[in-house]
Amino acid sequence: MSKLPSTSVIQYLDEQQIHYRLLPQEKATVTIEETAKQRGIRPEQMVKSIVLRDMGNQYALACVPGDRNVDPKKVRALLNCRRMTCVSLDDVFSITGYKPGSVTPLQITTPMPVVFDTQLFNETEVTISSGDAQLGIALRCEDLRTLCQPIIASICRTN
Repeated sequence: MSKLPSTSVIQYLDEQQIHYRLLPQEKATVTIEETAKQRGIRPEQMVKSIVLRDMGNQYALACVPGDRNVDPKKVRALLNCRRMTCVSLDDVFSITGYKPGSVTPLQITTPMPVVFDTQLFNETEVTISSGDAQLGIALRCEDLRTLCQPIIASICRTN
């Protein structure tokens, strides 16, 4: 395998003196399940980061376990916004600085509230994107919480 890339997220973690492990992939993946398998982790350990927008173009980053889905209505109620929807894939990079599938709650280019679902804290260690689609980062959930200073609430869709 070639040398692993250094990303702004990795540099930030180093600057903050946060302990982490890099989780490289051999090939690009499409699903959470494929990604988890290649990285040797469970899907629920992954932090899925979804960018939402309300009718007034206010943004929020909703973070849930990889095996769960965000309920935009719960985020809307939490933030006292009118209707919230996922942003289009075409807009993700210009809003976050990350390509779709590589969004992480760290180093987002547009200031916005970050909301963590309470279920993320069921895991001691979680994984986030490094900003590179083929390289994940494992770190303590509490360290991620400290770095992000998120709003914590129940925002998962109930089945």
